[in-house]
Amino acid sequence: TDERKLIYTRHEPIGVVGQILPWNFPLLLLTWKIGPALATGNSIVLKSSEFTPLTAIRLGQLIQEAGFPPGVVNILTGYGPIVGAGISEHPDIDKVAFTGSTLVGRKVMEAAAKSNLKQTTLELGGKSPNIIFDDADLEQAVNWAAHGILIFVQAGIYDKFLKMFTDKAKSIKVGDPFLNETDQGPQVSQLQYDRIMGYIQSGKEQGATVHLGGNRHGTEGYFISPTIFTDTKPDMKIVQEEIFGPVGVVIKFVDEADVLRQANDTGVDGLTVFGLAAAVFSQNINRALETAHKLKAGTAWVNCVNQLHPNVPFGGYKQSGIGRELGEYALHQ
Repeated sequence: TDERKLIYTRHEPIGVVGQILPWNFPLLLLTWKIGPALATGNSIVLKSSEFTPLTAIRLGQLIQEAGFPPGVVNILTGYGPIVGAGISEHPDIDKVAFTGSTLVGRKVMEAAAKSNLKQTTLELGGKSPNIIFDDADLEQAVNWAAHGILIFVQAGIYDKFLKMFTDKAKSIKVGDPFLNETDQGPQVSQLQYDRIMGYIQSGKEQGATVHLGGNRHGTEGYFISPTIFTDTKPDMKIVQEEIFGPVGVVIKFVDEADVLRQANDTGVDGLTVFGLAAAVFSQNINRALETAHKLKAGTAWVNCVNQLHPNVPFGGYKQSGIGRELGEYALHQ
């Protein structure tokens, strides 16, 4: 800008934003997506998961009651190959935001490219390593690691950690999710139940040790006993792939170089596939931060897991996704 001309930058709405939700966190992820889109002046076409549609439907009723203009927020239900594909392919939708598996994320991105080259934000699969150093607060680490699925434990504390972690897993109350005392409910569907049990069977067949669980819980419903595998190898499916169920893998490591090699190299044929998140447990804050910075992950927690905040961007590296949600980053995307 000078005395002869005026130059400025103007942020404008994208237009129509398509949003496709998974069955986990049906309300949380819905708010992550519609909030920034509405705040920046866009209209929304949103598809809920066919397994968890009621949350989105109820929010749609509240949006109507609040007096939103018709057509600003449009909520659809249906199957991914029909409704989800329709959103991804539609030439009048200017962006699509998807949370789900890497496999389906590829299809969404392909459809977006083949149609009108719409923008995409993809939050996809993960295999988030939890790293427990020998100077960690073990009680704290065990409690947090109960949320983890890929747990690396330094050799000097491995046996002690495994015992404490096993006791913690045994204390998990599996049952009716509507009861206050329940810690773990059923899997969302027969499909998901079968997928998890398939991974458990794969671990057994490939030679891993079932340290705990490894079977169905009870005789009815989609309940699975908390399961711990040990004595694994890097090329096993239970080490490489996202299980998305109550199955933990505990792996011993020697030092920082060893654990960084293992944590960053999980994936098919030794290639690093995922990079969504990670966690480091150590009472030496310098050690924890230096390790966290070397991990190939979009988010790295220190002495905690799954702490998400609306003002902190979230998203993955590599095949864990494209773009960021939450924070100022979400407004720009």
